[in-house]
Amino acid sequence: MTSPTSTLSRPAPASGQDAPAVPARAYDAGLLVLRLVLGPTMAVHGAQKLFGWFGGGGIEGTGMYFTSLGYPSPEAFAVVAGLTETLGGLGLALGLLTPLAAAAVAGTMVNAIVVKWGGGFFAPEGVEYELLLTLAAVALALTGPGRIAVDRLLPRLRSHRLAYGVAAVVLGAVVAGVTLLLRH
Repeated sequence: MTSPTSTLSRPAPASGQDAPAVPARAYDAGLLVLRLVLGPTMAVHGAQKLFGWFGGGGIEGTGMYFTSLGYPSPEAFAVVAGLTETLGGLGLALGLLTPLAAAAVAGTMVNAIVVKWGGGFFAPEGVEYELLLTLAAVALALTGPGRIAVDRLLPRLRSHRLAYGVAAVVLGAVVAGVTLLLRH
């Protein structure tokens, strides 16, 4: 009788030689699904801020909203938030620089949670949606994108290291904290 964990194959350690191709497993498919849902969701939110697509306010409308939240240089912050969400989301969808893309998404969503805090946990004023997106991004930063990802083509990122994910999450949290400190 085999244990449930014995059926999972682990990626071969990165060495100077090419490892034989290993078929994608269920966890790789699951990570791909998570990336293909979270990434485009965030990219669309960024496109709302940058271009006004999908019913968004564009830079001007987002800037006015950021003014009401106390951000200095609100249009500049609208551009930063829009680019962070768009590029982070596209990076997650592709599995490209996944720890950094996930950190960008998580850091942006930490700001959204703090700004929205006080309306309870559940919709319409709650933070459960933002918290779910944040933790999904953190999970991807820590686990890596799986084997169905562009990162597999990059030598340094071919085999994901937990330390990369932890460092990226810390970086995202620090940048989110600095951004929040800039609010009035």
